[in-house]
Amino acid sequence: MNIKILDSWLKEYVKTTAKPQKIAELLSLASVSVERLEKYNEDYVYDIEITTNRPDLMSILGLARETAAVLNQNGISATFTPPALSVIPAKAGIQKRTGSPIGVGDDNVKLTIHTNEKLTNRVMAVVMEVTVKPSPELIKNRLEATDIRSLSNLIDVTNYVMRVIGHPTHVFDYDRLATKSLTIRGAKKGEKIETLDKKIHTLRDGDIIAVDDSGRIIDLLAIMGLENSVVTNETKRILFFIDNNDAQQIRKTSMGLGIRSEAAVLNEKGVDPELATDAFAYGVKLFEEVADGKIISEIIDTYSNKPQIQTVSVTEEQIASVMGVPVTVNESAHIMQSLGFATKISSHVILASDKRTRPESKKDAGQASMTKNILTVTPPSFRAKDITIPEDVIEEIARIYGYQNIPDKLPAVEQAAPTAYGKNEFFWEDRVKDMLKYWGFTEVYTYPMVPKELYDGKIEDAVTIENPLSEEFVVMRRTLTPSLLKVIKENKKYDTVHIFEIANVYVKKAHALPEEKLTLAGVVKKDKVSFYEVKGIIEQLFRELGINEAVYTATNDGAEISLRHSGDKQREDSRIDSGRASLARMTSVGTITIENSNLISFELDFRRLLEHATLKKIYKPTSKFPPIVEDLALIAPSDVLTGTIIETITKQNPLIASVTLLDKYQDTRTFHIIYQSYEKNLTDEEVGEIRKNMLKILHEKYNARLKE
Repeated sequence: MNIKILDSWLKEYVKTTAKPQKIAELLSLASVSVERLEKYNEDYVYDIEITTNRPDLMSILGLARETAAVLNQNGISATFTPPALSVIPAKAGIQKRTGSPIGVGDDNVKLTIHTNEKLTNRVMAVVMEVTVKPSPELIKNRLEATDIRSLSNLIDVTNYVMRVIGHPTHVFDYDRLATKSLTIRGAKKGEKIETLDKKIHTLRDGDIIAVDDSGRIIDLLAIMGLENSVVTNETKRILFFIDNNDAQQIRKTSMGLGIRSEAAVLNEKGVDPELATDAFAYGVKLFEEVADGKIISEIIDTYSNKPQIQTVSVTEEQIASVMGVPVTVNESAHIMQSLGFATKISSHVILASDKRTRPESKKDAGQASMTKNILTVTPPSFRAKDITIPEDVIEEIARIYGYQNIPDKLPAVEQAAPTAYGKNEFFWEDRVKDMLKYWGFTEVYTYPMVPKELYDGKIEDAVTIENPLSEEFVVMRRTLTPSLLKVIKENKKYDTVHIFEIANVYVKKAHALPEEKLTLAGVVKKDKVSFYEVKGIIEQLFRELGINEAVYTATNDGAEISLRHSGDKQREDSRIDSGRASLARMTSVGTITIENSNLISFELDFRRLLEHATLKKIYKPTSKFPPIVEDLALIAPSDVLTGTIIETITKQNPLIASVTLLDKYQDTRTFHIIYQSYEKNLTDEEVGEIRKNMLKILHEKYNARLKE
């Protein structure tokens, strides 16, 4: 949110000789962002961006306080001088219990207000006699210079108070209310109102409104006044009204109805109800000055929900640790005081023997100890919501101290344990992305939130967005593939597509945050795409990652991919003469899925891949003894995977150096087998014995036999 203010207006409350350019520079370094500084006649206008957690700075006084603190910290004299306002107490006899009717005035000027403590924090009101006339030039010029249109002296006062104090105010034509009672309540669905801009709005349940005796709605509280109670040139008596309401409900109403008035934007951020006192006093003062105002009723002030203020303590060591520079508690206290905080400094002694902390006056003589200096701060009410932990206090100290005054030195941090062979996750991500890119794939980025119809699994198992922006962003995805298939669908004009994505998927956990799993997924689209083509891409990817122990298990629509667990070691002697393949724990790492005849997808658990990935190369010398090569044609059932046969053959004997599929025709598969020793020349008899045992195992396990 942004606010515009005049330099002369700011300097009415901060006495300094600093030039506007210097003020803009220092405020931008330490506090708010001054987006522009523009010449305005003989003056300057600051256009300032305010962060949403600082509604107190959406005011001249809030910015004047910050300006004085920042200038003084930078050696430029500045004094914050808030306006002197008379306290206007509610007269004797006014009830202040929320929800109770509160009557004011005599028989001629009487008003009762019923409030609701669940909707309203505070209400202040008074009836005044006024004269409608043009606003003074000073008020008119200041408002218009800051993008607020001057309408009449009555409305201008409310805007002027809001700009100076930071709390929105409102004014009704008291005689147009035609009621002796106002009730603040939540709206009923379907009720209609006409706002000041002459637009008709249909209310929803819970919108905060004020109604008269007959049930007529006369105000949409904290957002915009209504046409039926607005002041006019004929107004003689006004109800000056300040309400502080539930910020969340104001936000819902403002966004739901599409009414983004400055009052609504400010109120939804949670304006400090304590500011209502100054806003009320200042408003009464201005009405007396510019509208010949005269109070003709008692004053209403119901205050049911006061800010909860908690003290926060921080040690000198904590401040130095976070900021990276030594700042004493005395200097820190001075900074916090300049921002309106109450401060207290204390020292405690930690005894080396028992590590107990005690006041310094209790220090044991002659015992080793260290003194800990502690700063305790109490936030002003307008900072009660955003100053709750020690880090909040340190942030305030750091920004006023000046980030530019903190040395450009990285703090000492404990280095995280390296992942696979000293390479971090980002290294492997980049490596995989480069490989896929060179193989013709295009990387895509899709939203982690998906509509319910794209969720792969039971919807009750999904991580659900509590307040989705639209029906397109309802749940967090558990798999990447549906998002990639959607990309394919939206680009159906392309006959050949190779895409991939590396991103998190989300698995719901009971009583805990969802598990984020980094996943690699891809889709290949082309005319009659081959399963083996995609399998080959994955196999080559594994080779580049240093992964050799991949196993593919057939499924109804493709294959499941498993890897031997990194902690399992295959015993060489298990392949020699037992006739059984070695047993090792396998971990599922992903799948290949045949979506249709021209579309195949794959999805891999990327972090599981990293457990097995390595750049380490093992040198294997070439044997000086010649190999024996033979091709065996085997007849095996079609449901027995070729990869399974190759793995079984390979494990039968360490002298089997290589097994590859040479050819396939109907139920016959021909395998190219290489036998080789590193110690001697192999004989036909030795190879024949190996072959005999191998064929026996294949027949027993898979009913496979040698083709005659």
